Amino acid sequence: MTAEVFSAAETVPLVLKRVRGLVQPELRAAVDRLDEDSRAMTAYHFGWTDPNGVPARGNGGKAVRSALAVLSAEAAGAPARLGVPGGVAVELVHNFSLVHDDLMDGDTERRHRPTVWALWGSANAILTGDAMLALALEVVLESGSPHAGAAGQLLTETTRRLIRGQLLDVAFEQRDDVTLAECVAMAAGKTGALLSASSAIGAVLAGAPAEVTDALTVFGEEIGLAFQLVDDMLGIWGNPAVTGKPIYSDLRARKKSLPITYATTHGGAAGRELASWLSTGDDADLAEVAALVDAAGGRDWAVAEAARHVAVAEGALAGLPPGPRAELTAIARFIAGRDA
Repeated sequence: MTAEVFSAAETVPLVLKRVRGLVQPELRAAVDRLDEDSRAMTAYHFGWTDPNGVPARGNGGKAVRSALAVLSAEAAGAPARLGVPGGVAVELVHNFSLVHDDLMDGDTERRHRPTVWALWGSANAILTGDAMLALALEVVLESGSPHAGAAGQLLTETTRRLIRGQLLDVAFEQRDDVTLAECVAMAAGKTGALLSASSAIGAVLAGAPAEVTDALTVFGEEIGLAFQLVDDMLGIWGNPAVTGKPIYSDLRARKKSLPITYATTHGGAAGRELASWLSTGDDADLAEVAALVDAAGGRDWAVAEAARHVAVAEGALAGLPPGPRAELTAIARFIAGRDA
């Protein structure tokens, strides 16, 4: 990627801070609508409180999706405030999926804290996630935008795609013949769908023309795949002190992630050895298994593929205003270079 007149490393924290100041008060106000128990578990999950409800210093993560929603409104020439309900909604949908993912994956920690299900049990985690999902649609439909119905439909279609992607991810755990194309399709649903919706929902609420929403949708789909590729690399080689997950966590879970699937289907002798290990379930040194993924080309392919998707994403923004385009581009590059 060529150099620009801005630094992604400098621009992203600024735009995330700016948007957080707009979205966070509205997100907290939305969560306050929930019943007492759902509200307490949701606030804890976002990092706003400790398990006893005492206010904490957490902020609920980087909030990239809500930033994309607000920037998409600005990219359509609308005030940032018109994208705020979309930003709240996509954060709620994202965190609904995280609460459920933690339960399905058996993860007992997220961001170095116990997960909701680990503290309150499976049933409460399911219901808390469901409450967040319902609240997301409520926020969009009450936004006051004449285009709220279209934004609500985008949100529900996106959730359906997200769930389908998650179902495929679970199904792949029981299969030894997952193809790379299937794995990419799964990632496009599991991760790409919500990042795509996040990148367009503010523009939809603003009533933007189709060429603007289409460009933002493509941008989001592409950075979604880049995001998943990086996430999958971190699931193998990420630093536990930064990611909050054990090293080699995806190998330990025998996930059919993108670099692993590429390695098993395109990696020659090393890939065949890796595939054999995945199917036999033999106990092995995970450092050696990670080295097999590397030797089979999984890491190099994932790095190059993430960069390719970011380049396509940037190209999709060519006709948009320079200010929002620069900030969206910075977020795309941040996603491709992140370490957590």
